[in-house]
Amino acid sequence: MSKPIAVVGSNMVDLITYVTRMPDRGETVEAPRFEMGCGGKGANQAVAAAKLGAEVLMVTKVGDDPFADTTIANLAKHGIDTRHVERVPGTSSGVAPIFVEPSGENSILIIKGANAMLSPADVDRAAADLKRCGLITMQLEVPLETVYHTIAFGAANGIETLLNPAPACADLDIERIRTLSFLVPNETELAILSGMPVDGEEAVVAAARSLVAKGIRTVIVTMGGRGALLVTADRCSRIAPVKVTPVDTTGAGDAFIGSFSRYYSLTGDLTAALDKAVRYAADSITRPGTQKSYATAAEFEAFCRKVDGAA
Repeated sequence: MSKPIAVVGSNMVDLITYVTRMPDRGETVEAPRFEMGCGGKGANQAVAAAKLGAEVLMVTKVGDDPFADTTIANLAKHGIDTRHVERVPGTSSGVAPIFVEPSGENSILIIKGANAMLSPADVDRAAADLKRCGLITMQLEVPLETVYHTIAFGAANGIETLLNPAPACADLDIERIRTLSFLVPNETELAILSGMPVDGEEAVVAAARSLVAKGIRTVIVTMGGRGALLVTADRCSRIAPVKVTPVDTTGAGDAFIGSFSRYYSLTGDLTAALDKAVRYAADSITRPGTQKSYATAAEFEAFCRKVDGAA
């Protein structure tokens, strides 16, 4: 049996508007549809892993508004341990307005709200439960000091750690994340972290290798419809994409990380887990929404059979 996965990170309420086109400055455009759902990179990754059967612990903050009850109930509905989900009086919960274009591409704003209050002390209070976990995943929708503290906690306690450096942050100190097990940026985030161009696969490889040279053990670059790239000191391999017709790409990166966390924790097989993650992310963009687009284990197995049958 695999150890639990912990997510030390964010939650948001997604306010999703489907648009025919984005308005110009000063222009009002009617949009055909609106939905509200639970999101945030941390919560999305937790839900994806939980839907695939993982035992998941969430360490996060919510506000004292109606969105907080919705967020906690949603996590609990998916079987996620919420004992370390804490309310912050006098603060709003995190909110993410999302605009989805007909192509399925999206633009996102985030208001961190209570997520900005997640502190190293919160990690320390959860220490006994975190020590039971085999992998801790993080993102950058919470304070950097909390991320650094969590990485150090993982290193001190022999727990593998994964950082999704999103939203991209030029202030991220590579020296303070060197003990990470996995750094998982997309191409934009990779360019910001490395200070190098990523125009073409050779450039992406060079940028990833520059981070490995600075001490990051494993860099996994997500490349959307082009699959993913795995780079270590002695290895560089491409994880092939799966061709699907996109409906909504919102949350695909989180689907990748949540599913990778599940399958890597389950098997310890890095290559196989990455192959699963590429497929799971591809499946997620064939449906609208964020967490609701994530497949259960049975649904994902059916998708993989269909893909393999078409190959």
